[in-house]
Amino acid sequence: MHTPRHILQQTVLAAALSVGVALPLTALSAPSAAAAEVATAQAPDAFIKAITDDVFAFVKSDKGIQQGDLRRVQALVDSKIMPHVNLRRMTASAVGRNWRQATPEQQKRLQEEFKNLLVYTYAGAAAQIKDQTIEYKPMRNRPDDTEVVVRTLVRNKGETIQLDYRMEKTDEGWKIYDVNVLGAWLVQTYQSSFAQEVTASGIDGLIAKLVERNKQLAAKKVAG
Repeated sequence: MHTPRHILQQTVLAAALSVGVALPLTALSAPSAAAAEVATAQAPDAFIKAITDDVFAFVKSDKGIQQGDLRRVQALVDSKIMPHVNLRRMTASAVGRNWRQATPEQQKRLQEEFKNLLVYTYAGAAAQIKDQTIEYKPMRNRPDDTEVVVRTLVRNKGETIQLDYRMEKTDEGWKIYDVNVLGAWLVQTYQSSFAQEVTASGIDGLIAKLVERNKQLAAKKVAG
């Protein structure tokens, strides 16, 4: 019996990056200089493969994550995913031009709530990581490129999901700033609704909406 396509899509997101990102901002601390040098020198597709293999191995060995334990998902994201993500860029892109209108405190709140939204939305998908395999498409970038797209296909029992990563080379190594699943970039899926909310009720209204949504998702996880 094939895995439902929407479940596989969530599984891919979980494995890739957006299994969730509700963790303290201290998780964004810079790696050591030696680690950053290695990460920068590594090919982008090899970098993604290393992260993915690590996440899959962690999930398969952790019964708490397989049962949907949100705290274990947070631990996974903290240790395996967030050090490789430019979450500020992701949040700013999702908020769009309204990001520049936000105060530093509002930007901080937006980033925190965006992290919470992702973790609650995709926490359950981590339990679906089992026997998927990943095919890495040939890279088309030049050695001196500072932004690249790593393209992959995730296969599971006859189902195939397109999964691409937008990445940037920083002083701390490669960072992921967007994920494309089935032709839809993660950041773009939020841009329209975020813009509508800001138009209707301002930046504080968007923050309040995110807080409300996260409380609903958190309650659902506890009830579940």
